[in-house]
Amino acid sequence: MPKIDYFFATLSPYVYIAGTRLEEIAAKHGAEIVYKPMDVMALFPRSGGQLPKDRHPSRLEYRRQEMRRQAKKAGLPLNPRPAFWPTNGAPAAYAIINAQRAGGGDMGRLVHAITRACWAEEKDIAVEEVIRAALEEAGFDPGLAESNMMGAADEYAQNLEEAVQRGVFGSPFYITDTDERFWGQDRLSDLDLHLSGQL
Repeated sequence: MPKIDYFFATLSPYVYIAGTRLEEIAAKHGAEIVYKPMDVMALFPRSGGQLPKDRHPSRLEYRRQEMRRQAKKAGLPLNPRPAFWPTNGAPAAYAIINAQRAGGGDMGRLVHAITRACWAEEKDIAVEEVIRAALEEAGFDPGLAESNMMGAADEYAQNLEEAVQRGVFGSPFYITDTDERFWGQDRLSDLDLHLSGQL
């Protein structure tokens, strides 16, 4: 069975814009997805990138335009300047880690619900009630929002270290079990072609 290690940040607009396309591609090819939420703000300076606040205005303007275009292509509403961004993405990441361990729900739907809350619903994804609602929507126990915090925090930190070691430099980032790397939701079609043996 093919495996896709999915490195992503709960704060990333492009994770939201990806929707559940990764899960659809994985299902098509019988691939397993391992969800690895990480702190992308901590990743940037360790992988040659810059924090958004430190980028040149021309890069920031291009980012805003690209977000609008990509969201429109995906048929998703998006506020390019949400009320609660940046915020603390760790609590939502901990819930995702706990949900993956617990099983029984829809992981793709969970990640999308959390990112949608930030980028389309003007909600603070650091707030427990928002995280609990996303867990419930995706078929998980809402109590996962506040359980196993130490273990989830450890895994969250480990995901960042693994990301640095494996050449991840942005979010979303997909790595196959043959070490083929794909950066960005706009490369999902290439991932699909690769899993089909065409790339």
